[in-house]
Amino acid sequence: MKAPRRSTHPSSTIRSSSTARTAALLTVMSVALATSALAGPGAGVSTASSHREAPLIAADPQVDNTDVYAFTSPDKPDTVTLIANWFPFQEPNGGPNFYPWADGAHYDIHIDSQGTGNPDITYRWTFRTDDRRGDNTFLYNNGVVKNLTDPTLLFHQYYTLQELRPGCEPVTLVENGSVAPSRTGPTSMPDYNPLRDQATVQLPGGGQTVATQAADPFFLDLRVFDLLYGANLKETGQNTLAGYNVNSVALQIPKSKLALKGDTTRNPVIGVWSTTEKQTLKLSPGEQKPVGPHVQVSRLGNPLINEVVVPAGLKDAFNALPPSEDHNQPALVAKVLDPEVPELVQAIYGLKAPATPRTDLQEIFLTGIAKAADGPFAVDLNSQLMNQDADPANFVPAEELRLNMSTPVTPKPDRLGLLKGDFQGFPNGRRPGDDVIDIALQVMEGATPGHLIPALAAGDGVDGPDKPFGAKFPYLALPYAKAVNQPK
Repeated sequence: MKAPRRSTHPSSTIRSSSTARTAALLTVMSVALATSALAGPGAGVSTASSHREAPLIAADPQVDNTDVYAFTSPDKPDTVTLIANWFPFQEPNGGPNFYPWADGAHYDIHIDSQGTGNPDITYRWTFRTDDRRGDNTFLYNNGVVKNLTDPTLLFHQYYTLQELRPGCEPVTLVENGSVAPSRTGPTSMPDYNPLRDQATVQLPGGGQTVATQAADPFFLDLRVFDLLYGANLKETGQNTLAGYNVNSVALQIPKSKLALKGDTTRNPVIGVWSTTEKQTLKLSPGEQKPVGPHVQVSRLGNPLINEVVVPAGLKDAFNALPPSEDHNQPALVAKVLDPEVPELVQAIYGLKAPATPRTDLQEIFLTGIAKAADGPFAVDLNSQLMNQDADPANFVPAEELRLNMSTPVTPKPDRLGLLKGDFQGFPNGRRPGDDVIDIALQVMEGATPGHLIPALAAGDGVDGPDKPFGAKFPYLALPYAKAVNQPK
């Protein structure tokens, strides 16, 4: 596929030689986007943005990506905060082993500043375990834990954080960083905030990072099997993920470290996604040992895409692909020319499905929004085609979460982001408060900025998280400590 070329004049019209194929590929991803909002429970537990989205990864939750966030730090606007979550549906009482990171796996956040679908920078967390329980106890902690160094905390994890750039030796940013533990309960860990603060590490050259448990920041209602929210949106308003925790890595980094050639003025746009790589486990009685090369087993960029990339037989393959290969997948293209979800909405709610091919969705999710992408928006927002030092000949459509780092921080963010004129909101990056389910439903039905679909105005009835986000890094709410199934 030929890449769109940067327009040399605002009125120029330069098209890719295979726009239809690109649109088709994007449509399948867009089907995934909306279907995840409409597909409901799976594998015995409700699915959400890439929570247990594919057959293989559903059986390996430690390395299952759930959500990615990328946004200008509101209290430090010269930095970007990147958050990636793993290990979904952590019920707080899930002892005695709770929710450790997988030893030796690569937990990665990738940055593409040129639009090639390949990473220009990768931040890699690799974890190891120090389990002090031995033959003496089954307890994660045998007393109150107020500090990470308390002898009552018997299960410790540590990580190495590396910065990887093509053609360069890895740079170790953190060695033996302490992980904030799973919160084992309000009696064991009455105040989790000091533990998270102690686990937060300042980085050389600026920035900070933390690996921690957190309340799942994603919010949505997934009661959709009953004829799409009861056939008249009466079954809405319940946050499916309230009460559950996830494992999170958060990284706050100066924008100049992410921009192409370090120049945020000429090259403000980045693409972001996360992956997990792991080795095969060799099993013996009472022991498992990782062997062989690391293999990518999970991937996530835009919310709600990875979960239901059609059909089920292709999900595991998509999890193993780099974004640079997205535009070369004919098996995906075959499923996308006539998206299913708008037809379902039309059948149940009477809303006419938008015409295909969906070039609007192509621009939002596959190329980024820019004049040079030659899509219907005709504005410059968040495509690497806007980066002046990027070679447009190397640009490929790829599923990434794209962020324009030069977009000013919105004083009063709107949960519907770009659709309500908040240009810092999703799909220009993703903030924790962006209501991606309602945005997805609107976009799939053809909404554009300032022109919403009135019949879907109420969305899923969940407009924010159960626990409020914090005002400073890492912005995530502290993990839940009470059982999900509380008495009514």
